[in-house]
Amino acid sequence: MAQGHTQILDGYRVLDCSIAMAGPFAAQRLGDLGADVIKIEPISGEWQRHKPAGNAKGKRINVSFLSLNRNKRSLAIDLKSAQGKAILLDLVRSSDVFLQNYRPGVAARLGVDYETLKAINPKLIYVSMSGYGESGPYVTRPGQDLLLQAMSGAMLSVGRDGEPPSPAGQYLVDAVTAYTAFEGVLAALLHRERTGVGQRIEVNMLDAIVAMQMQEISVHTVGGMPQTRLGEPHAHPYIRAPYGVFKTQDSFIALSSPPLALLAQIVDAPELAQIDEETGVWNRRDEIFAITQARLLTNTTAHWLAAFEAVDIWCGPVYGYADIAADPQIAHNGTMIEYDHPTEGRVRTPGFPIKFEQTPSVVRRGAPLTGQHSREVLKELGYDDARIDALIAAGNVGEERL
Repeated sequence: MAQGHTQILDGYRVLDCSIAMAGPFAAQRLGDLGADVIKIEPISGEWQRHKPAGNAKGKRINVSFLSLNRNKRSLAIDLKSAQGKAILLDLVRSSDVFLQNYRPGVAARLGVDYETLKAINPKLIYVSMSGYGESGPYVTRPGQDLLLQAMSGAMLSVGRDGEPPSPAGQYLVDAVTAYTAFEGVLAALLHRERTGVGQRIEVNMLDAIVAMQMQEISVHTVGGMPQTRLGEPHAHPYIRAPYGVFKTQDSFIALSSPPLALLAQIVDAPELAQIDEETGVWNRRDEIFAITQARLLTNTTAHWLAAFEAVDIWCGPVYGYADIAADPQIAHNGTMIEYDHPTEGRVRTPGFPIKFEQTPSVVRRGAPLTGQHSREVLKELGYDDARIDALIAAGNVGEERL
């Protein structure tokens, strides 16, 4: 793994006190840009270490934790003990960012709320992530991805009318919230560079997933257009037909709003050419979908991709994860990266979506074991071996070695 590489956030220290996906993912992105991210976790390890998605357990580190915690060091401490809390406060003095996604009220009970930490380090960027906000009628509700997807309105934009709403097949709200927090930290650091002033940032999952639907919700609230699912599985409530995924003779194809006259010619469906391009593509969407679907069933995906691409009709294959891993554009872009992890072996995961010409992201270290860097971090704070050994023996600090 690369060492000594100059990156944009070199010299910045981030304390990651978050769990699950949204917070750790945001902190990992900061680590990918070069920040020294110290993951503060309990002696027993962060929650995600014990709850792998898909039951992908790994060797000593499960795949969920591995995927969300590269480029971090782990410090395992008991924050409920006076000694553990003292260590955290020592770190705050020399840190730039503190990120937590505790349930509302927990940070204050632990004595790591913004006002307490600001008194120690006025320049601190303090990020508080929550499900629904820091106050309000839903403040005690669980901030879980599926529940926020359901509440966001997005599920009623896909699928057939009368059928159950359709959730995304990803932890969509967690990912959007992570990138929202990541963006907020970068903006706050820029503000601090200009003014010398730190600040608190609040990010919640509900606002993040609603803001992501800027165009769709505005079409409803400003344009007055109803959000209506159709009889056929049209892929978006505010786009003309045909728009969606269609079955072919051997698999599926995605088709994006081609001119009807041209589509009619390619798929041999003259009835499509008789439908008005201005109004019919909206008020006859189910009919257009059904005609298109029937014609696409007569040949293979490869046939239709070639035929559509030859006349510049927007289309594409429908991939699974195995297809992504084998795609030539993915390979060309370097979308997936490989590196050697000390316990998990050769690892292949999604890499870095932003390409910096001068300061490219690198994997400096893989996801750590619980407390793998406890001793290293405490030595940086000036603790000697005897004191560290005593803290570990007392159960205030955890250390797992390679």
